[in-house]
Formats: sequence, C-alpha cells, structure tokens
Amino acid sequence: MDRNPSPPWRGLEAEAEAAGGDCIGTTVYSRHWLFGVLGGLIQLINPEKANSMENEEELTELDEEMENEICRVWDMSMDEDVALFLYEFNAPDIFMGVLAKSKCPRLMEICVGILGNMACFQEICVSISNDKNVGQTLLNCLYDLDPPTLLEISRLLLTCLSQPQVANVWIERIQENPAVYDSICFIMSSSTNVDLLVKVGEVVDKLFDLDEKLMVEWIKNGTAQVLDQLPGNSEEQPPLKIVSCVLEAAKQIRFDNPVGLEVYMHILQLLTTVDDGIQAIVQPPDTGRNTWNFLSDLACHDFCQPDDPPIILQEQKTVLASIFSVLSAVYASQAEQEYIKMEKNLPLIDVLIRVLHNMEDCQKKLVNLADSNTEETEKSDLTEEDFHLEVLRDVSCELLANIIQKLTKENIVQALKEDHLNKQKCSCAFKYLLPLYHSVIKEFLSILSEADKTLVGDLEKDFPNLKAQD
Repeated sequence: MDRNPSPPWRGLEAEAEAAGGDCIGTTVYSRHWLFGVLGGLIQLINPEKANSMENEEELTELDEEMENEICRVWDMSMDEDVALFLYEFNAPDIFMGVLAKSKCPRLMEICVGILGNMACFQEICVSISNDKNVGQTLLNCLYDLDPPTLLEISRLLLTCLSQPQVANVWIERIQENPAVYDSICFIMSSSTNVDLLVKVGEVVDKLFDLDEKLMVEWIKNGTAQVLDQLPGNSEEQPPLKIVSCVLEAAKQIRFDNPVGLEVYMHILQLLTTVDDGIQAIVQPPDTGRNTWNFLSDLACHDFCQPDDPPIILQEQKTVLASIFSVLSAVYASQAEQEYIKMEKNLPLIDVLIRVLHNMEDCQKKLVNLADSNTEETEKSDLTEEDFHLEVLRDVSCELLANIIQKLTKENIVQALKEDHLNKQKCSCAFKYLLPLYHSVIKEFLSILSEADKTLVGDLEKDFPNLKAQD
C-alpha cells in the first residue's frame, strides 16, 4: 500500500458514537477504547512521522503498553461481534497498512493473528478472500523470516482454505504465485519451529487434498530455481523438491508433535496417488532410500510397540495407514533396490503382524460400544472409527503380502531365529491375508517348508483349506 488506511480514526469513532452506545454488540467491550487502539495503529504507520530516524527505530519494536492493548484486541477478535465490528470499520485496511509499512515483527504477527481470528467467521472470510490486495499482501508475507508471523499467516491461509466458498479463490491465487512453493519448501526444509512446521504442513495437506492439479505442479516444481528473495539462497544452490522438504519437516517434528507427524505422512500418501508423485519419491535414489528408511524406522520404533496396549492402535490407525500406504507404493516400484532387501527389513514383518493382531481387540471394543450406544451421532462416530481400521487393515495386508512373497529361505530362517515369525504370528497373518492372498500364502508355505516342515504341518492343520488345495 502507498497510502494511509482509510477512513481516519476520529471519523470512525464519531460514526460509532452516532450509532449510540459504547458496547460492541452484546459484549462488554468498549467501542471508544477499541478505536483508540486502532487510531494508535494508524499513527504507527503514518508516513509523515515515519520520515524521522527516531520513528524508524521505534517501528522495529512495540511499546509495551501498545503491545498489551493490541494483544487484547487479538483476544477480543475471537468474539463474532467484535470481529464484525472491526470488519465494518475497515480494520483489515489498517492491518494491511501495518503489513506494508511496519518493520516490527511483533506488530505484524499480532495484526495477522487478528485477521486470522476474524476469518473464522464466514462473512468476513469471504470478503477478505475476495480482496486481491489483501490476498497478495498476505502471500507476500510468506517471504518473511519471522516464525511467529509465518505461523499466523499459515493459520489464516488454512482457515480460508477450509471455507468451501473461497477455497478455490486461494488455490488460484497460489497457482498464480509460484514463489509460494519456494517459500513453503524453504520453511519445511530449514525451520526448527515445530508449531510453524505443523501449521505449514496442514496448509500443504489441505492444498493437495483440494486440488490434484496444484499438487502435480508442485511435484514438478523441483526443477524451478529457488527464490532470490529468500536469504541465504543463490542460483548455484539446488532447487527445493517437495518430497525432500516434507521428509525434513517430518524428521524435525517426529518426537515433538504426533499430530503434525500424521499430517506429513498424509502429504506423502497424497503424493503416491499420482504417478508423478510416486516417481518424485522413488526416482532420485537418495530420496527413495531416505523415504523408505525413515518410514520403516517410524513403523518399527515409534508405533504399536510390543509393550503397548492393543487399544493404542485406535490413536495410531490413520498415521500407520499413511505410512504403510507409502511403503507399499515404494516397495511396488523399487522392490529390487538394495535398501528394500528383506534381510534389512524383517522387523517390518513383525510390526505388520502386530498391527493386525491388535486390530482384533480394537474391533471387539467397537462392537461392544456400538451395542451399548443409543445416540445416533455416537453410532456415526463409531462407524467412522471402524472405517479407518478397515483402511489400516487393507493397507497392512497389501504391504505384508508384497513382502512375504519376496522372502527367500535364508530370510525366513533369519526371521524365525529372531522371532519375527513363529506359529502364532503366521496364523495371525494367514487369518487376515486369506482368502484374498491365497496364492501368496501357498508360495510362502512352499519356501517355509524348506526351513521348518514342522511349522508348516502345524499351520496346515489350522488352515486345512491350504492343504486340501495342494
């Protein structure tokens, strides 16, 4: 913006007083006080005062009293009456002026945060989203290096993308600003701020879920040059690629934010729904190896451990489904690669069978809850829970079947020795894999008989249909 926000503060206050009363809507918040704060904001970005060196220095930091007052507005803006009042008297214009002129990171963070709260209400969200100036200014702020400001920008974007009425407006705007890709990839690949990484991940996940075309464009953007605007980058540096950036962010938040980790695993899963995405994961040798090693390590060490109660699968079902789905896609494309050789990945068999075993307990508990439930909404929730378990069961069976059909005699001997396979675990696997993967089981038994004929005999007694069709 190259002008002051309008209308002026005193004009706004006079208009509000003419409307009668000092309270905002049904709240106890004072109109007069709020206009005083907005007026202070206008004075902070007044170009006539910004010419002095003294004021230039003041703009980099907020006066403590002013910061406290603006933070109160931030809290108040969660109230719909306050949000509508701010919108009615052009507060977004004032905030845009702050973003365009201020050099104070804290002030920018608060102003975007207030906008984010206001955007939670549909009428305001639609208006903000349809304002090209607001949209462009906010996207430009993604090049800011202040993590708190970037966090609030991401929260605002996610709020708008979650509104069906305006989601496409933002998708088109982002498509028209390819620099957004570079900025988001830069954040994912270099930030150590867990909250920021989680929120940026949620934005990317939402974008990919809403628009496959944009996802494919971002997959192919790995050949684009990194933005000159991003400090520390130069044309000599390699371009940022979406898969590597997602993996780096996931590694950063792995131990600090399980919800965020689930978001990034879902992003990878979405990438595997298109051929370009699978190729982006597996074609660069380093990327394919890093993806497989990281996800298999997650599965083997972070989820569904031997000492965990079976019911924990309810909390982990969606993230595990994403992990197994990506591993299955990588395995199907790169089964001959050295990093996927089974002697290195036998613990993965153990994890998959444990997940299937624990699934029985979870499903029994769901049945018991359904029988004792009378509320329709709760029954609906239970149905959704059951659906997610079914998804996990299907992807677990697919990956397990792909793995066991590649096992050699030496692999099986090692798995038996290390207790990744035994009679109980094989029985559990067969229970879930049959009858869909009947031929896979038959081939597995044929190789298993070379390692342990007694075990094969016991399994055929428990599953006579396997022996009958021999």
